Amino acid sequence: MAVHEECGVLGICSPQPIDAAQVIYHGLYALQHRGQESCGIVVNDDGVLVSHKDLGLVGEVFKASVLHALPRGRMAVGHVRYGTTGATNRANCQPMEVNHQKGNLAIAHNGNLSNAAQLRDQLELGGAIFHSTSDTEIIAYVLTRERLIAPSIEEAANRAMNVLEGAYSLVLMSSQKLLCVRDPYGFRPLCIGQTRQGAYVVASETAALKAVGACFVRDVAPGEIVIFEAGDKPGAPAVTMRSITRHCGSQSPRHCVFEYIYFLRPDSVADGVGVQAARMRAGAILAQRYPVDADVVVGVPDSGIDAALGYSRHSGIPYMPGLIKNKYIGRTFIAPQQADRMELVRIKLSAIEECVRGKRVVLVDDSIVRGTTSACIVRLLREAGAERIHLRISAPPFRFPCFYGTDVDSQENLVACKHSVSEIARMLDVDSLGYLPLEDLPQMMGGKGYCSACFDGDYPTQVALESRKNRFEQRLSQRERIEEGAR
Repeated sequence: MAVHEECGVLGICSPQPIDAAQVIYHGLYALQHRGQESCGIVVNDDGVLVSHKDLGLVGEVFKASVLHALPRGRMAVGHVRYGTTGATNRANCQPMEVNHQKGNLAIAHNGNLSNAAQLRDQLELGGAIFHSTSDTEIIAYVLTRERLIAPSIEEAANRAMNVLEGAYSLVLMSSQKLLCVRDPYGFRPLCIGQTRQGAYVVASETAALKAVGACFVRDVAPGEIVIFEAGDKPGAPAVTMRSITRHCGSQSPRHCVFEYIYFLRPDSVADGVGVQAARMRAGAILAQRYPVDADVVVGVPDSGIDAALGYSRHSGIPYMPGLIKNKYIGRTFIAPQQADRMELVRIKLSAIEECVRGKRVVLVDDSIVRGTTSACIVRLLREAGAERIHLRISAPPFRFPCFYGTDVDSQENLVACKHSVSEIARMLDVDSLGYLPLEDLPQMMGGKGYCSACFDGDYPTQVALESRKNRFEQRLSQRERIEEGAR
C-alpha cells in the first residue's frame, strides 16, 4: 500500500530533573513507524526551552553528541513527522516553538485541521506572518492569541478548541506545565502512562509507554485537556494531574478506523481496542466472506501479517512467510529518478520461493490505493512460481479523500473510484479479489464510534474547501507567472 504514516507525539513531566531527552529519544524510536521524514526534541531547562530538530530518522538526527548536548530537565516533548499538510523541510519540523510575552511554548501535533485553510486566511488577514506551511503553526497562532488574554495556558487551549476543527492530538509544554489535548471526536490516539519514579508520560501509542518503562494509566478522552505540573510543596504529589472536560461529550467519538488497520503498532492498544486482535478479526471476516481453496496464506509485511494470521486461523489454511521485508530500508532511501516502480518493490520485498512455488496463495494486504504497489507484489509472487493468487484486503476500498490526517487527499489517484472490483482484479493479475465489507467494520472494531470517511464519505465535520495539502509549495503555472509579472 502507498498511504503514508501519521505523526507521533510524546511528552514527559518528571518530579525531579532527569535526562529527559534520552527518555523522549527512546519513546520516539517506538513511534518511528508513524513518521520518517523529520523528528525533534524540546527540553524544558528550568523554563528555558532547548531543542534539536532536523530531517531524517530518529537515529540519524539524534547522535550521541546531540543527545548529550541537550540539558537535563523535568519536562520534554518529542515528535516524529510525516507531513499531511506542508512540505518536507526544516521549517515544518516539530515540536514547534513559540515565544511571546507570557512565556515560551512547544507544540507537538498529530492530526490535520479540516478548517486549516480558512483559519490561515483569517490569521493572515489579521496580520499573522507564517514561517512554515504546517497547520501546526496555525494551532500555535490560535493558542498564542488566546494565551495573551486567557489567565492560563490550559484556558487558552480550552478556548482554542472552539475554533479548531478536525483531528488534533497535541502535547504542549510551557515553562511550567505539560498539557495534552485531544479533539472532541478523538480521531487520533493519545494515552497517558506513569513510570515507577512518578513521571507522567503522554504518547500517541501505548507501545511508546512501554519503551520508556511507563505503565499505561488511561487514554486521553475525546475533547479532554490534561494538565501536568511538577510541584515543590512538601507532602504534596511531586507531579499533579488534572483535567478540563468542558469539550468532552460535545461530539460522538469517531476514532480513525485506519489507525487500527494500518498506522498503529500491533502491540499497541488504543481506546480499549487491541490492534493485533482487530487486525486478526479483519482477517477472520475475510476468510468468512471470501472462502477459497488454497494451499497457503501469505501476509504483506508489516500490517498485513496479523490479518493474514486471522485468515489462516479461521480458514484452516496454513500461514507461511512468503514475503520478507528488507528491514534496513526506510523512507529516506533515495532511488534513481528513472527507476521503475517494480525495482523499488524488489529492493523492499522479496518472495520466498519454497513457500509459494506451485501453490494456490491467499495474499493478504491492508489496503489498495493506486494499485501500483499491489501489482508489483503480485508479480513478485508470480515470478516465484505461485500457481494462483487470491488477494484479500483488510480494509474497504478507498473512495474518498481524508481531511483528518491520512495522506489521501484526492479521488483522482484512488483506483477504487474508477474501477470495479473485477476490473481491479484483472489490473492486478489476481485470480480473485475481496475487500473487507463496510458493514463488517463494527465487528472488526468490536463496536462503534469510529471514522470511516475515507471509505464511505461520511465526514464527521464540515470538510475543507481547500484540499491540496501542499498548496503553499505549488509552482506557478505559466499563466500565473504572467499574471504575477503584470501586477
